[in-house]
Amino acid sequence: MTEIWQQLNDRERATADRRITKLFDAPDRAAEFSVRTQHMLFDYAKTNIDAEIRAILLELVEQADVAARRDAMFNGDAINETEGRAVLHTALRNLDSGAVEVAGEDVMPEVLDTLARMRRFADEVRESGITDVVNIGIGGSDLGPAMATRALSPYHDGPRCHFVSNVDGAHISDTLRGLEAKTTLVIVASKTFTTIETMTNARTARAWMQDHGGDPSQQFAALSSAEEKTAEFGIDPSRVFGFEDWVGGRYSLWGPIGLSLMIAIGPKAFDNFLRGGQEMDRHFRAAAPHENMPMMLALVGVWHNQICGYATRAVLPYDQRLEMLPDYLQQLEMESNGKSVLMNGEGSPRDTGPIVWGAAGTNGQHAFYQLIHQGTRVVPCEFLVAANGHEPDLKHHHDLLLANCLAQSEALMRGRSLDEASALMRDKGLAGAELERQARHRVFPGNRPSTTLIYPRLDPFTLGQIVALYEHRVFVEGVILGINSFDQWGVELGKELAKALQPLVEGEASADGKDGSTAGLIDYIHRHRD
Repeated sequence: MTEIWQQLNDRERATADRRITKLFDAPDRAAEFSVRTQHMLFDYAKTNIDAEIRAILLELVEQADVAARRDAMFNGDAINETEGRAVLHTALRNLDSGAVEVAGEDVMPEVLDTLARMRRFADEVRESGITDVVNIGIGGSDLGPAMATRALSPYHDGPRCHFVSNVDGAHISDTLRGLEAKTTLVIVASKTFTTIETMTNARTARAWMQDHGGDPSQQFAALSSAEEKTAEFGIDPSRVFGFEDWVGGRYSLWGPIGLSLMIAIGPKAFDNFLRGGQEMDRHFRAAAPHENMPMMLALVGVWHNQICGYATRAVLPYDQRLEMLPDYLQQLEMESNGKSVLMNGEGSPRDTGPIVWGAAGTNGQHAFYQLIHQGTRVVPCEFLVAANGHEPDLKHHHDLLLANCLAQSEALMRGRSLDEASALMRDKGLAGAELERQARHRVFPGNRPSTTLIYPRLDPFTLGQIVALYEHRVFVEGVILGINSFDQWGVELGKELAKALQPLVEGEASADGKDGSTAGLIDYIHRHRD
């Protein structure tokens, strides 16, 4: 693949000064450089990718054998090679597509049985008088359900849902304050039931419920495969929902980790969410690479990050209810592809995952868009927007939202020349050196790339499509880069050191042997403790 990477680097150098707007001299630019599914449109015409560049990028897909790796994932092969595991979060949304085997055993009967148990439990909770659900987890056990529950708030007809993740006592304290213990269900989400942040918060919630008249034996559920530990904690086995090790935390929203979402919106709407993900799976498996939305989204990312050298990627949903999507994708992408070692154990010869960040529009326009438009660094932007909102009586709001979204991508591409800025200042009555000085502050360099994903309305089916789209995008990028997107060894060292440091912070052990900085910080803590 070295030759292909070199061809891409050569094309980038040859086209670096080309204006994106020139590419629109071709009348079919927008149609040729976009991908459609039955329900969504992904437009990447406002990038500097031309037909030749796209052809070379598609060669990366061919040379990396993405299709074979994709089929191996869906077939249950152990593609997570560093942990010897299959990668089958797709099975959790495989509602009617037949058997899926792992080591010769069909996993679908158990998947569907767990889903049926979740539906029954969700219906019971929704009919029981429970007013609030507190989901205690961290990472994928928190970001996924919290993001999706917020995104689908128009479909809430069940108990209010709250999410606690941080071990900082402020999080659990602020969440429980004002809740009625007798009408609160606590869901503890930890596959091993040993995650220190989650279990610390769970014990605090249990004590709160006992102290305020609730019944933890009847008002706790667990999302875990550690049945002995959940039993020790006092949770009835009928309220424990497990999942296999072939479901990674940041890919787990589709199964038991999504229980809080199911309780909030109901089993039928949750099934629609699963069907949206399943529809994207089918598209990913069937569509030709140049018409394949996850593949083209991934290739645009590779072009911008690995070839153009743009280190960051801004995710900009013009939908207030998707305000947590950038955080969710930050974990999905950076924990998956934030690696420096290839599958074969060698160091990566190029940068891997980008820095992912962003915020909901239009809020971001009054925060960081200044840097995106006029800063010295180019930040590729990924806009998401629905053609329709959920508030028909506020259609003028949504029209303004859409206008802002489209205006930002156009402004990033077109920019404003010095001549145009000078004309504006001349119209304001300025002249001479002052006109030139003021005009320069109003120049926008433009030629800054963006993509837009547009869909009819943010409903459960569409959200399922969006989440699955980005999951597969991460997978394709990882295969092309030659890394394992499904382990996360980078989170382990800090956990180990924190466990060792806790006795030092508590004053039960000496800081002798620690580096001067850490020892000094511990000394400060001890001197300033109440």
